[in-house]
Amino acid sequence: MRVRPTTIALVTVIVAAAALSACTGLTIDTESLLSPRLHRSEIVGFVAGFGTTFAAVPDLLAMIRSRSSAGMNPRMAAIMCVFQIAWIYYGLLIGSRPVVAWNVFGVVINAVNVWAYLHFRGAGAVTATT
Repeated sequence: MRVRPTTIALVTVIVAAAALSACTGLTIDTESLLSPRLHRSEIVGFVAGFGTTFAAVPDLLAMIRSRSSAGMNPRMAAIMCVFQIAWIYYGLLIGSRPVVAWNVFGVVINAVNVWAYLHFRGAGAVTATT
């Protein structure tokens, strides 16, 4: 039996709607069990920021290990770096520690990604001919 993608999408929408309708009575709890000075929303922000910030690390490690920029495109890292600076400013405006912290790390990672690309860009052509 083959399941069509439209059926999967419909089931996903129904399950999501049911889950969201069950949330109407919930209130936002801003107190944290871990630290009274750290809100639960900030903990979620730190966890979510971890994943999105370090998404560029595998490409960076591959470039450093192979000492080549073959197959890499620095534009995405450069664009992310610029917009993460905007996120830092936004985080400062709203006073959100997770937004500021993770985007500072993200700017550094993406800047190193661009630097590594520029540093290794000739190495891919050299190793391909030998």
